Amino acid sequence: MSAPAPSPLAIVDAEPLPRQDEVLNHAALAFVAELHRQFTPRRDELLARRGERRAEIARTSTLDFLPETAAIRADGSWKVAPAPAALNDRRVEITGPTDRKMTINALNSGAKVWLADFEDASAPTWENVILGQLNLIDAYTRNIDFTDPRSGKSYALRPADELATVVTRPRGWHLDERHLQLDGAPVPGALVDFGLYFFHNAQRLIDLGKGPYFYLPKTESHLEARLWNDIFVFAQDYLGIPQGTVRATVLIETITAAYEMEEILYELRDHASGLNAGRWDYLFSIVKNFRDGGAKFVLPDRNAVTMTAPFMRAYTELLVRTCHKRGAHAIGGMAAFIPSRRDAEVNKVAFEKVKADKDREAHDGFDGSWVAHPDLVPIAMASFDAVLGEKPNQKERLREDVSVAAGDLIAIDTLDAKPTYDGLRNAVAVGIRYIEAWLRGMGAVAIFNLMEDAATAEISRSQIWQWINADVVFENGEHATADLARKVAAEELAAIRAEIGDEAFASGKWQQAHDLLLQVSLDQDYADFLTLPAYEQLA
Repeated sequence: MSAPAPSPLAIVDAEPLPRQDEVLNHAALAFVAELHRQFTPRRDELLARRGERRAEIARTSTLDFLPETAAIRADGSWKVAPAPAALNDRRVEITGPTDRKMTINALNSGAKVWLADFEDASAPTWENVILGQLNLIDAYTRNIDFTDPRSGKSYALRPADELATVVTRPRGWHLDERHLQLDGAPVPGALVDFGLYFFHNAQRLIDLGKGPYFYLPKTESHLEARLWNDIFVFAQDYLGIPQGTVRATVLIETITAAYEMEEILYELRDHASGLNAGRWDYLFSIVKNFRDGGAKFVLPDRNAVTMTAPFMRAYTELLVRTCHKRGAHAIGGMAAFIPSRRDAEVNKVAFEKVKADKDREAHDGFDGSWVAHPDLVPIAMASFDAVLGEKPNQKERLREDVSVAAGDLIAIDTLDAKPTYDGLRNAVAVGIRYIEAWLRGMGAVAIFNLMEDAATAEISRSQIWQWINADVVFENGEHATADLARKVAAEELAAIRAEIGDEAFASGKWQQAHDLLLQVSLDQDYADFLTLPAYEQLA
């Protein structure tokens, strides 16, 4: 008797979407189901390992480079695979969600790369998950256009040779996709996002002279990078794609990953493309891991922690040196400013700050950097053009002058800045505004002239939590307490109601966002990720 066919994936509690069957056809679902069977048990083990490592940091209040992988770091002979032509010049990358308008605008932006985001810039509603995949398929087949219903403005793709190269970012390992289940268990969101994109587009991208390229978020160890590498090997074999076609850029946005940069590149070396320095998630990770480490780990207001802070400088300098030593691209951080259509002076000041930031990155040896808005592409491009000229990158700059000790990466107390009362108010204001939009399905949100994503909310709520638990005293003499946070949040909620009016307030999710921010900011049991309880409330 033949073996029974494997159980198919079930679509659970999801309203059918137009053209959904094009994305979720039988073959695609079978591929994702096989990824789930093969790799979710290892995902689960690695998530448990995160908890064990966090407990060890709580016990020791320190981190170090791994002694068991010293031989990998000492071996100067290995390099990552050479960059494919489509990823050799990455001097400016634009980031954003995969809605239809953003897909066209990002591809047309003039940036070399578009980070097509299913992660922090996208709230994981069923509609965003499935229609985002559909938009990318339509873009590659040039079956995409968009007319803004409010303005009547139409959007269409430029010629193929003018479009950005797509690097897709799936969700982090901690997030499940509750609408796709196998035998009653949800499939990890990362496997859904990766699997559907790879299945539908890998061969199509090869035919276009590119390939399936990915950004890997929230990585905490080289063992997690090894898991991704094994997934790439399996997926390429499954679809008959040549090994090494996949390329992955890893975001070094957790403090633990900062101590394993070389090992992460080593594990992915046949598929590695580079590393990226992600600022807000990195700070969030420091707070999360060292939250009971005492006063020396207390961060000041988020905007006071610039990339020139000594411990941030150590992180970025080490990243450039590590990447270039191994032949990988070093990609810098985000310029999140959203230009104002009304205030030229605000733009002037902000553009100068963006230019200074991108000039610094280019001179430090980065091969490219991120922007959040098309208007910033020319500014960042000029900074890198001035350093690179006609060269696609500057990997030949080995930065052997850089020497970073383990303690340098966590020397938070080298900062002079302190937490302020205005910093608390800003964390509350931004947190409520972002979470409210996220609960309505928006992951990338312009707040106070900055493009904010889920990492913003994470650092906001983490700082509130940390300041309260460290009994911070602000410059006005007030103590950071749960009652003060509740008072500030109530005032902010009232200010929002007055600003937008009762009708708009009632039709939004403002009270829900307020309550959720306070829950994750005040609970003694610190939630690993805000998006976990938030996902339970997402329609």
